[in-house]
Amino acid sequence: MTRGRRREHYQWNMDVWGVEGISAEAELLSAITSFFKNVGLTGEDVGIKVNSRGALKEILTGLGVPEEKFAATCVLVDKLEKLPRQAIEAEMEKLGLSTEVIDRIIDVLQIKDLDEMTKAVGQNSPALSDLRKLFSLAEAYGYADWLVFDASVVRGLSYYTGIVFEGFDRKGEFRAICGGGRYDKLLGTFGGEDLPAVGFGFGDAVIAELLMSKGLMPSFKSANIPVVVSAFDEKLYPVAAEVASKLRAIGQRVDLLLDIKKTKQVLKHTERVSAAYWVNVAPQEWENKQVVFKDLDKREQSEMTIEQLVERLQGV
Repeated sequence: MTRGRRREHYQWNMDVWGVEGISAEAELLSAITSFFKNVGLTGEDVGIKVNSRGALKEILTGLGVPEEKFAATCVLVDKLEKLPRQAIEAEMEKLGLSTEVIDRIIDVLQIKDLDEMTKAVGQNSPALSDLRKLFSLAEAYGYADWLVFDASVVRGLSYYTGIVFEGFDRKGEFRAICGGGRYDKLLGTFGGEDLPAVGFGFGDAVIAELLMSKGLMPSFKSANIPVVVSAFDEKLYPVAAEVASKLRAIGQRVDLLLDIKKTKQVLKHTERVSAAYWVNVAPQEWENKQVVFKDLDKREQSEMTIEQLVERLQGV
């Protein structure tokens, strides 16, 4: 199986609905680059290729290619890096595209510069206007050095309508890290009313391979959850839930044990998640409306009310 590809995987999706302007694309690209930074990657490690399907559509329209063939052409263009060029050209011929049109498409796909693309589609291109606005916003956000214009990026799914983008590793060792774009007509294909939309999908497979190759994969041996809350029995579980909720309300990360466990099992769990504190709701103490509070680092134990517990852990 191809490296970075699995039969099933986890995926992070983020979408913005109802915004026509390029500000939506800019915000989503900010989220992607922020994630890269947070896991230790830099603009020298990865980049994001950006293009607009609108630019290719303008060129095809100028060459006399009918609109109903545009989506199928984009699907073939997306396969250029995966299949031999001759095979793609043969499929384009089956679509009814002439040799002249095919050669022109291939030439345009080699363009890696916006100024060069302007010569191909014209100064008044709405698609290039959007791209220039996006690159300008990227400067304001501070991630412009992560972006690369690449006319060959069209994304394989037929529903994309405007700007499209793909995350990639600069060494070219992996498949696309993530990808997305604008799809203003998607709802209409399902019988709904069209609504401006843009989004991306970010699977765990390729980014995991990339992080491992650079020694950046974080350790998941510890969840690093500060507080574990448990109940002695089912009757006291509602109290444990109340304790967890009140601690979460003050910003604490709390692991509320959903099953009733023996003391030894709870202590093993606190070690596994690197908890600093254990709060146990036990019968004898709760008769006095108190819970058992254990500072696991200091190995100290005390009894206190829920209000005192909240005060004790406020700001910790």
